[in-house]
Amino acid sequence: MTDPSTPQQAPAPSYTPPQGASGPRANFGQRLVAVIIDTVIIGVVAAIAFAISDVLGYIVYLVLALGYYGYFEGSPSGQTVGKKALSIRVVDFNTGGPIGFGRGFLRWIGKLVSGIPCYLGYLWMLWDKEKQTWHDKIATSVVVPESAYPVQKWPG
Repeated sequence: MTDPSTPQQAPAPSYTPPQGASGPRANFGQRLVAVIIDTVIIGVVAAIAFAISDVLGYIVYLVLALGYYGYFEGSPSGQTVGKKALSIRVVDFNTGGPIGFGRGFLRWIGKLVSGIPCYLGYLWMLWDKEKQTWHDKIATSVVVPESAYPVQKWPG
Protein backbone atom coordinates (compact mmCIF):
# COMPACT_ATOMS: atom_id res chain seq x y z
CA MET A 1 0.00 0.00 0.00
CA THR A 2 1.33 3.44 -0.90
CA ASP A 3 1.23 6.61 1.14
CA PRO A 4 -1.43 8.92 -0.42
CA SER A 5 0.59 12.03 0.52
CA THR A 6 3.51 10.88 -1.68
CA PRO A 7 3.10 12.06 -5.30
CA GLN A 8 3.04 9.17 -7.73
CA GLN A 9 5.28 9.35 -10.77
CA ALA A 10 3.88 8.19 -14.10
CA PRO A 11 5.50 5.02 -15.41
CA ALA A 12 8.17 5.55 -18.02
CA PRO A 13 6.91 4.92 -21.55
CA SER A 14 7.95 1.59 -23.01
CA TYR A 15 9.96 2.61 -26.04
CA THR A 16 12.95 1.01 -27.67
CA PRO A 17 14.82 3.65 -29.66
CA PRO A 18 16.28 2.72 -33.03
CA GLN A 19 19.96 1.87 -32.97
CA GLY A 20 22.03 5.03 -32.67
CA ALA A 21 19.17 7.17 -31.34
CA SER A 22 18.33 7.87 -27.71
CA GLY A 23 14.54 8.23 -27.78
CA PRO A 24 11.47 9.35 -29.70
CA ARG A 25 11.70 12.70 -31.48
CA ALA A 26 9.21 15.15 -32.97
CA ASN A 27 9.00 14.80 -36.73
CA PHE A 28 9.72 17.46 -39.33
CA GLY A 29 6.03 18.13 -40.02
CA GLN A 30 5.20 18.72 -36.36
CA ARG A 31 8.12 21.09 -35.96
CA LEU A 32 7.27 22.96 -39.17
CA VAL A 33 3.64 23.55 -38.17
CA ALA A 34 4.74 24.66 -34.67
CA VAL A 35 7.20 27.20 -36.11
CA ILE A 36 4.52 28.51 -38.47
CA ILE A 37 2.15 29.09 -35.53
CA ASP A 38 4.88 30.82 -33.51
CA THR A 39 5.94 32.93 -36.49
CA VAL A 40 2.36 34.12 -37.05
CA ILE A 41 2.03 35.12 -33.37
CA ILE A 42 5.29 37.10 -33.37
CA GLY A 43 4.72 38.37 -36.92
CA VAL A 44 1.34 39.95 -36.19
CA VAL A 45 2.72 41.99 -33.31
CA ALA A 46 5.87 42.93 -35.24
CA ALA A 47 3.81 43.92 -38.31
CA ILE A 48 1.80 46.37 -36.22
CA ALA A 49 5.03 47.88 -34.92
CA PHE A 50 6.50 48.02 -38.45
CA ALA A 51 3.38 49.89 -39.61
CA ILE A 52 4.26 52.59 -37.09
CA SER A 53 8.00 52.70 -37.76
CA ASP A 54 10.67 50.44 -39.26
CA VAL A 55 13.00 51.02 -36.32
CA LEU A 56 10.21 50.27 -33.84
CA GLY A 57 9.33 47.15 -35.82
CA TYR A 58 12.86 45.76 -35.64
CA ILE A 59 13.14 46.53 -31.93
CA VAL A 60 9.75 44.97 -31.14
CA TYR A 61 10.57 41.90 -33.24
CA LEU A 62 13.96 41.34 -31.56
CA VAL A 63 12.68 41.88 -28.02
CA LEU A 64 9.53 39.82 -28.60
CA ALA A 65 11.32 36.91 -30.31
CA LEU A 66 14.06 36.77 -27.68
CA GLY A 67 11.55 36.92 -24.86
CA TYR A 68 9.09 34.52 -26.46
CA TYR A 69 11.56 31.76 -27.32
CA GLY A 70 13.84 32.27 -24.32
CA TYR A 71 10.94 32.23 -21.88
CA PHE A 72 8.74 29.50 -23.37
CA GLU A 73 11.41 27.08 -24.61
CA GLY A 74 13.44 27.63 -21.45
CA SER A 75 10.45 27.12 -19.17
CA PRO A 76 9.79 23.84 -17.36
CA SER A 77 7.26 22.87 -20.06
CA GLY A 78 9.69 23.66 -22.91
CA GLN A 79 6.73 24.64 -25.07
CA THR A 80 5.92 27.69 -27.15
CA VAL A 81 2.28 28.15 -28.17
CA GLY A 82 3.01 26.31 -31.44
CA LYS A 83 4.77 23.42 -29.72
CA LYS A 84 1.94 23.11 -27.19
CA ALA A 85 -0.60 22.96 -30.05
CA LEU A 86 1.39 20.10 -31.62
CA SER A 87 2.09 18.32 -28.29
CA ILE A 88 5.86 18.58 -28.63
CA ARG A 89 8.45 20.18 -26.37
CA VAL A 90 12.11 21.15 -26.08
CA VAL A 91 14.17 19.21 -23.54
CA ASP A 92 17.82 18.91 -22.57
CA PHE A 93 19.51 16.26 -24.72
CA ASN A 94 21.32 14.65 -21.78
CA THR A 95 18.75 14.79 -18.99
CA GLY A 96 15.33 15.11 -20.65
CA GLY A 97 14.61 18.09 -18.37
CA PRO A 98 14.11 21.80 -19.10
CA ILE A 99 16.88 23.71 -20.87
CA GLY A 100 16.48 26.95 -18.87
CA PHE A 101 16.15 30.52 -20.08
CA GLY A 102 19.83 31.00 -20.98
CA ARG A 103 19.85 28.03 -23.32
CA GLY A 104 16.42 29.06 -24.63
CA PHE A 105 18.05 32.37 -25.62
CA LEU A 106 21.06 30.53 -27.09
CA ARG A 107 18.69 28.27 -29.03
CA TRP A 108 17.01 31.36 -30.56
CA ILE A 109 20.41 32.72 -31.65
CA GLY A 110 21.07 29.27 -33.12
CA LYS A 111 17.84 29.54 -35.14
CA LEU A 112 19.25 32.61 -36.86
CA VAL A 113 22.41 30.65 -37.70
CA SER A 114 20.31 27.67 -38.89
CA GLY A 115 18.48 29.88 -41.36
CA ILE A 116 21.48 31.66 -42.92
CA PRO A 117 22.60 29.02 -45.46
CA CYS A 118 19.22 28.42 -47.18
CA TYR A 119 17.68 26.97 -43.99
CA LEU A 120 20.16 24.09 -44.07
CA GLY A 121 20.35 24.11 -40.27
CA TYR A 122 16.60 23.48 -40.07
CA LEU A 123 16.70 20.71 -42.68
CA TRP A 124 19.64 19.05 -40.89
CA MET A 125 17.18 17.06 -38.74
CA LEU A 126 16.04 15.11 -41.80
CA TRP A 127 19.28 13.07 -41.85
CA ASP A 128 20.61 13.53 -38.31
CA LYS A 129 20.33 10.33 -36.24
CA GLU A 130 18.99 12.31 -33.23
CA LYS A 131 16.74 14.46 -35.47
CA GLN A 132 18.51 17.62 -34.24
CA THR A 133 18.67 20.91 -36.09
CA TRP A 134 21.74 23.12 -35.74
CA HIS A 135 20.02 25.19 -33.07
CA ASP A 136 19.24 21.99 -31.16
CA LYS A 137 22.90 21.05 -31.31
CA ILE A 138 24.06 24.54 -30.28
CA ALA A 139 21.80 24.45 -27.19
CA THR A 140 22.28 20.70 -26.54
CA SER A 141 18.54 20.16 -26.82
CA VAL A 142 16.06 17.97 -28.68
CA VAL A 143 12.40 18.36 -29.58
CA VAL A 144 10.35 15.42 -28.41
CA PRO A 145 6.72 14.28 -28.30
CA GLU A 146 5.05 15.34 -25.06
CA SER A 147 3.54 11.85 -24.75
CA ALA A 148 7.01 10.31 -24.40
CA TYR A 149 8.43 13.12 -22.23
CA PRO A 150 5.46 14.46 -20.24
CA VAL A 151 5.66 17.84 -18.55
CA GLN A 152 6.20 17.28 -14.83
CA LYS A 153 3.28 18.53 -12.75
CA TRP A 154 4.33 19.83 -9.36
CA PRO A 155 2.01 19.16 -6.41
CA GLY A 156 0.35 22.13 -4.81
